[in-house]
Amino acid sequence: MRIKASIEKVPGGMMVVPLLLAATLNTVAPDLLRIGNFTQALFVDGASTLIALFLLCTGAQINLRNVGVSLGKGATLLTTKWIVGAIFGLVAYMLAGDSGLWLGLAPIAIIAAMTNSNGGLYVALVGQYGDKTDRAAYSLLALNDGPFFTMVALSIFGAMGFVDGLFSFVSFIAVLLPIIVGMVLGNLDEEMRKFFDKGSSMLIPFFAFALGMGIDFGAIIEGGLSGIVLGLATVFLTGTAGFFVFKAFKWNPIAGAAEGSTAGNAVATPAAIAAASASFASHVDLATVQVAASTVTTAILLPLYIGFLVKRLEKKGVKVPDDYVIE
Repeated sequence: MRIKASIEKVPGGMMVVPLLLAATLNTVAPDLLRIGNFTQALFVDGASTLIALFLLCTGAQINLRNVGVSLGKGATLLTTKWIVGAIFGLVAYMLAGDSGLWLGLAPIAIIAAMTNSNGGLYVALVGQYGDKTDRAAYSLLALNDGPFFTMVALSIFGAMGFVDGLFSFVSFIAVLLPIIVGMVLGNLDEEMRKFFDKGSSMLIPFFAFALGMGIDFGAIIEGGLSGIVLGLATVFLTGTAGFFVFKAFKWNPIAGAAEGSTAGNAVATPAAIAAASASFASHVDLATVQVAASTVTTAILLPLYIGFLVKRLEKKGVKVPDDYVIE
């Protein structure tokens, strides 16, 4: 059987197929693989560990001469996504009706969903369509985890005061450390670099499956049409903006588009903000389900959108990632 070849016929197949398979399984039979021991550790709870190992393998491929490129890409992605999400949120605040909603969307949900990104999804996509500098850019992207940048946007709007303590420097270092360990080993020993290179592609379907086991299609139903619209806006606005910004810098535009998602941890952002300012309490429940729906929608749609963009570039004679690889 040509299993690998069949999976790769699907755009982003090595990531998309396992993720959707797991999400379907988690929706219809969530306890099937939650039986403890090695099975649950690998297929359900293993996403963080597998991604950490993937980042270590990726870090080993980084030549110290290219560190500045990775940081530049990470900072550019972080800034682009935040600006687009903040502007869209500001428009929502300006056009919101008496209910405080715009087109049924809570502005706080818009900012939370659009300024936060799914790091695992990004890593999986650039693992297939990017190079080592695109993967290493993830070290900076960890900064948009949680409510920190949502709070910054809200403080700029004058909607609330800035609140300290929402970003943990230790958490940032915890994300960065596996990449650093891999980078040190790879630069000290070329054989170690070659050894770890094997893990960069092999790990993708495994952590994609584990990520899928955290997705419940029921969240789309609960979040309603507004949550789906929020997911669509996140993919097509922040993803497309990243695509064109990276293209302008002559970097791989697919890596720029790979940030167009909403992370699962963004679901907790509305509650965290409401805890800091009671003025947001009235929209917490609605915002939470809308962000959850956006998380699921982007996890499904973004890989398909990336596949479309790759084919579009290939029709123009551009090979992804070969034409953008930095040696």
